[in-house]
Order: sequence, then C-alpha cells, then structure tokens
Amino acid sequence: MALSSTINKVSLNIADMDRHYYQNHELIVAQHPSETDFRFMMRLVAFMLNASESLRFTKGIDSDDEPDLWQKSLSDEIELWIDLGQPDEKRIRKACGRAKQVIIYTYHQRKAKVWWQQQQQKCQRFSNLSVFHIHAEDLDSMAQRSMQLQCNIQDGEIYLTDDNSNFTITVDRLK
Repeated sequence: MALSSTINKVSLNIADMDRHYYQNHELIVAQHPSETDFRFMMRLVAFMLNASESLRFTKGIDSDDEPDLWQKSLSDEIELWIDLGQPDEKRIRKACGRAKQVIIYTYHQRKAKVWWQQQQQKCQRFSNLSVFHIHAEDLDSMAQRSMQLQCNIQDGEIYLTDDNSNFTITVDRLK
C-alpha cells in the first residue's frame, strides 16, 4: 500500500519590508512521503520570499512537469516558476522556455556549491533565470502539521518565528 501525503496547515503572516508586501496566508500544503521536513520548510521559505495572492504550491516532487511553486496569469501563462534543489540543465532549459521568470533556490551548502560550479556557465545564457542559496540550518525543527508562523523580511534576511523558536535565514544571490 502506498503512503499518502501529509497535510500541513500553515498560518503565515508575512511582513516583507523589502517588497512592501504585508499579508496573512492560510495555507494547506501537502508533504510527499519522500519529502523531508527540511525540504518542506524550504518550500515555505521560497513561498515567503515570493509571496503573492496568485503564488501556488504545485504537485512538486510528484510531477516532472511542474515546479515546486508557480504563479500563473489569468490566461494560464506561467509568470513565475520556482524550483528547489539542484535541477539538471534540461529542467532549467525547460523552465526558462515555459516561464517569464525562473527562480532556483539551493539549500545544502556543499551539494549546492558543487552543483553551481557545474551549472554556472550553462546558466549564463538564460536571462530570465535567477539562482539563490538559502542558509537555514536546523529549520526542520520548526516543522509541524499545524503551524503559526510570523515572517519578517528586511534587507534580504528572513526572521521566522513561531511560539517556540526563532530563526534568521539568509539568502545569497548566485545569479
């Protein structure tokens, strides 16, 4: 019997001083059985950094045709494609061809560094691609099935709090 996804409910209050975006989001996010708590939290961080009323979580790990998050226009064009991890060149090329803007967030320092050294030259040709590295060690300790999070973003740093813990997350731009 196949394992089913875990359903997580997240009440997320975002105060993004860099983009002047202030909103509360009530999210229901599925976590695939093979997805770690850390990767799940990285998807939430990617949402926080790009939050809008039309940004949506997708099937993610379950689908090769969809990113982890995307934002579509009313005419169903992909405005923003967000992937996590270290996608291969074929996936990057596909994303850049389908979306107006593509963002990749890497998150494991050593793996990301090796991946970026291999992909950096290849990625230079995509003008609609941005690549960032997220520094957020031990963030998986915050993951729960029901969360109430306060996110403050200022000067490129994320300050994330819940009832029990505080995290400062930094994001480095690679491209």
